[in-house]
Amino acid sequence: MTEAIEADYVIVGAGSAGCVMAARLSEDPGTKVFLLEAGGPDRNPWIHIPLGYGKTIIDPKVNWCYETEPDLNGRRFYWPRGKVLGGSSSINGLVYIRGQAQDFDHWRQLGNAGWSFDDVLPYFRKSEDKIGGGDALHGTGGPLAVSEVDDYDPISKAFIKSCLDLGFPSNPDFNGRVQEGAGYYHLTTRNGRRCSTAVGYLRPAMKRPNLQVVTHALSERIVVDGKRAVGVTYRRNGAVQTVRARREVIVCGGALNSPQLLLLSGIGPGAHLAEHGIAVQHDLPGVGQSMQDHFQARIVLKCRFPITVNDIMMSKISMVKTGLDYLLRRKGPLTIAAAQAGLFARTRPELETPDVQFATVNFSADRPAEGLHKFSGFSLVAYQLRPESRGELKLKSADPNVPPAMHPNYLATETDRQTIIDGLKLGRRLLGTPDMQHFIAGEYIPGEAVRTDDELLDYAKQYGGTVFHPTSTCKMGSDTMAVVDQELRVHGMEGLRVVDASIMPAVVSGNTNAATIMIAEKAADMVRHGIRQGGSQGTRLAA
Repeated sequence: MTEAIEADYVIVGAGSAGCVMAARLSEDPGTKVFLLEAGGPDRNPWIHIPLGYGKTIIDPKVNWCYETEPDLNGRRFYWPRGKVLGGSSSINGLVYIRGQAQDFDHWRQLGNAGWSFDDVLPYFRKSEDKIGGGDALHGTGGPLAVSEVDDYDPISKAFIKSCLDLGFPSNPDFNGRVQEGAGYYHLTTRNGRRCSTAVGYLRPAMKRPNLQVVTHALSERIVVDGKRAVGVTYRRNGAVQTVRARREVIVCGGALNSPQLLLLSGIGPGAHLAEHGIAVQHDLPGVGQSMQDHFQARIVLKCRFPITVNDIMMSKISMVKTGLDYLLRRKGPLTIAAAQAGLFARTRPELETPDVQFATVNFSADRPAEGLHKFSGFSLVAYQLRPESRGELKLKSADPNVPPAMHPNYLATETDRQTIIDGLKLGRRLLGTPDMQHFIAGEYIPGEAVRTDDELLDYAKQYGGTVFHPTSTCKMGSDTMAVVDQELRVHGMEGLRVVDASIMPAVVSGNTNAATIMIAEKAADMVRHGIRQGGSQGTRLAA
């Protein structure tokens, strides 16, 4: 008979949030923590080289490589998600953006006490090791390295100059008091290496005897006794095992896998569970609903000069030089993130804060799996920061090995459609300045023939896509579609929390990884120290 496994806390998913939770909870030597990860160790060297996301974004060994159900124009959208220690923080584009202070104040206004910007700022600071020094807004000494771009490419320099020439303010810190303006991004790197949550949080914590990390372990269901979560059943090397949780099960699978696991466990919309023959443990209609994602449209340019990553990849000599530069000095193109420079702007003057984000990308491609274009090219990416459209996630099967069905429902509202049109128009204005025209040989897509609003919208529908920021499928709140309360406890259940991007009541204005790490830092304090956020578990508002 297999010896029963028990821990105080069982954490499902060693991704951006799960690594934080495991590291923080195991700081108490009297607490036993058991961490399950479906992927493997983060040994792939491309994970740790910043530009390596070009490899890992299509590598099924470290990536779930999901596809959505047919959406705009019947298209399926590729949604990479990390399947490795560190999760998506091990394969993302390394851009560190918190979001706007108003995003978190809005979470609080929705009834989530303890989640205003003033409430969450200490947890951003706690997580950070801001290279170059901290201040009232930025932390030092934390597990997550946050660095500044130190090798400016000429296209990014020209882009910022163009923004300033058009009257946009300079912003040296998108994570400062205000987000609006043009500047360089912060990056999750240290000394030319990626700092994932596996590197920053989990690796030091794995030396502790009270933390057990099990990789290649696919969680199949949460074990429920009445209305209490008491453990997790998982499959590893063909064998099914169960680990019991003396205190809590904490689900950190991300915006796609967390709702999937709840549904597989009989926690979700009763009618949907019945469709798959899953016994209903707790009828909770919001599981998998309220999905949001940032939708982008790119302008791809042909460059006059051989200075892009495309050019490096077309030349063996350049590739060798680039490799040596990285090995010897930790410098050069292999250290760059998905974007160096950006702009946060308002498409309408009546808006209080920016509603679009731009990023300069020093390469171009049609799709990740097809490789870079065989010409000198770069891209300007524009996406709406606060989409109104909401999608959903459902099961395709009761088999845990079958990916869930994602329905993003992009551009479902008039505001979303008009914002992406206005974003493309503003992008062209920026590219039309003399500083940018110096580098542009021609517009590859959408092309000069695409001019009207209808044509730009059609282009976005046909060529636009995700920037890999799905959220809100287990959203926090007290309305009938909320899944967790303000302490991230699943409504109507005991001993069960969800901690990851799925709990965001609304997607933040920008990249989501920084906010996900903050959520986990705050959740760890709530679990360890019993920090109360007001209200009581299970309090709901009528529809």
